[in-house]
Amino acid sequence: MVREFPAVQFERYCDDVVVHCRSEFQARRVRNAIAARLAQVGLELHPNKTRVVYCKDADRRGDHEVTSFTFLGYEFRPRLAKSKTGKHFVSFLPAVSTQAMKAMGREVRFWHLARRSDKSLDDLARMFNNIVQGWINYYGRFYKSRLLYFLRRLNQHLMRWACRKYKRLKRRERRAMAWLAEIARRSPRLFAHWRLGARPDGWAMGAG
Repeated sequence: MVREFPAVQFERYCDDVVVHCRSEFQARRVRNAIAARLAQVGLELHPNKTRVVYCKDADRRGDHEVTSFTFLGYEFRPRLAKSKTGKHFVSFLPAVSTQAMKAMGREVRFWHLARRSDKSLDDLARMFNNIVQGWINYYGRFYKSRLLYFLRRLNQHLMRWACRKYKRLKRRERRAMAWLAEIARRSPRLFAHWRLGARPDGWAMGAG
């Protein structure tokens, strides 16, 4: 890249690479050159993952077959954004990817929160806050509202935990969620996702 395309910027992590080009013509030229270079050393581009992506936004309004890509757990695609003056417009932005949310969801299900009726809320916070905070630190840097959408699911798991732990809340999910919301109002920093704004009462701070 330095020798053949010194003006083209790119990012690489292990064998994943994103190359920034100014036109479709340049993108295809660079892709073909990379493919030829890899072939010289016995390698090849992944046939399904290697794509030319059109970064569609308010200024780039053309049509293209592919307008999104995923890199390092983030999905880059056209998203609604808000300017400093409060005006909405379309921008090409990253947010936590669907694949990343599915992986986090599998991790949460593996915890079996509802079965841990021997634990207190404080115990659950100590057990899982570090993991959730790690997700927030990584995926919460861009377009936080999409991560909040996922993190609110944690409250459903806590609600089911409450239904199993307390007899007065058994099979009373709405009452359990109201109880959990009251805890969140009294101790808003108990859980990492509550601190971000994903509280059981539906209140959320920030977006985008």
